[in-house]
Amino acid sequence: MSPYRLRRLAIVVILLVIAALPIASSDLPGSPIIDDSQSELSVKASQQLAELPTKGRAPKTGYGREQFGDGWSTATGCDVRNNVLRRDLKNVVTNQDCKVVSGTLNDPYTGRTIQFKRGALTSDDVQIDHVVALSNAWQTGAQQLDYSERVALANDPLNLLAVDGPANEQKSDSDAASWLPANKSFRCSYVSRQIAVKKKYGLWVTRPERDAMSRILSAC
Repeated sequence: MSPYRLRRLAIVVILLVIAALPIASSDLPGSPIIDDSQSELSVKASQQLAELPTKGRAPKTGYGREQFGDGWSTATGCDVRNNVLRRDLKNVVTNQDCKVVSGTLNDPYTGRTIQFKRGALTSDDVQIDHVVALSNAWQTGAQQLDYSERVALANDPLNLLAVDGPANEQKSDSDAASWLPANKSFRCSYVSRQIAVKKKYGLWVTRPERDAMSRILSAC
């Protein structure tokens, strides 16, 4: 048999083998590629959301930052703010006082990359956000917590993220019904985290808040 015919025969055999291989659904045109970790996160958050009570907002009467402690607590020898910066930033540089001097933040709220540098004019470029705003927590059950529990909520790493300063200020004390991160790819994680915090501290959600959370989770 000529070399030409041998090559043609080899090609035919290869094509037949490929045709016999099973095709995964994710390989088909138009089939969704499912992110298992995101899917699992959504399922867990949906289950927790179903367990949260739905009520109206309580009055804001009596709210003040001091109800949640006097600033950041200290843990492992460093204050919580700097612990969160060390956790969330990359290429972190610290000084001898355990303060983060510089680092790089891949901001979850905007998707921007921010070069953080400690200083009077630059520190606010990156802020630590309470994912469940403290005033929102106050109006959805935290009034009923004792002081030590409220301090724990305000300093819980689960409820804290290093984020873009202007985005944090824009969010202010909003809940999921009135503010969501501009970075849509983070919304599932953001809402799931809010739900986890509310579940952990026995807080409730309002009807608009629940509806917004359910809408986000259904699209994860």
